[in-house]
Amino acid sequence: MAGTLRDILDAAARGVFPPPDGGTTVVPQHAHRDAGVIAFTAHSVVFTDEGEGWVRETLAGADCDPLAATMNPRFLAAFMERTGRTTDTIDLLTVAAPLSGPPPLRLTELDDPGHPRVARARKRRDDVRVWAADGGVLVLGRGVAGRLEAAIEVAEEVRHRGLGRALAVAARHLGGGEPVWAQQAAGNARSVRAFQAAGFRPVGAEALLVAR
Repeated sequence: MAGTLRDILDAAARGVFPPPDGGTTVVPQHAHRDAGVIAFTAHSVVFTDEGEGWVRETLAGADCDPLAATMNPRFLAAFMERTGRTTDTIDLLTVAAPLSGPPPLRLTELDDPGHPRVARARKRRDDVRVWAADGGVLVLGRGVAGRLEAAIEVAEEVRHRGLGRALAVAARHLGGGEPVWAQQAAGNARSVRAFQAAGFRPVGAEALLVAR
């Protein structure tokens, strides 16, 4: 399989995935900030500026099912040690097509660069924009390989009212006509349900390694 990481992601957003052949594709990082692994169905993509030989040798030594090797803790630990990077968790990676028209709820854009949510988002994304709703926050920004990523927060006191789903739907309206990506920790069932109810579909798993 050929192409850049962005090429692979753009194809996945269209429903075109790497061949389910049990293989691993190694591609360069799009930028220094982000390295990692995306596991699609029976095919993984490792994006790193480390040598391909090191990647394949380390995967071979993972002592596990080859289909699981790229997400095996031994490989990820070796990857982090080799690169001096860190990771939080393995996320479910989802994507949704854009929607036309205005979002279905009232949002106020936050312009304050010192706002805690804005400051936090800018550590992981570029071109960050943040909107507030009554009890919730929506973030859009450029993440891995320049893809447009959404994140949401809902205050505890207003949960179970559909606000998370509404914020995720709003992201699809505010994306400027391009697909919107979102990551959810696999154990965060609330978030997974909210994004899937908003039309985001799972495409794989992602372990993102960020520079310290």
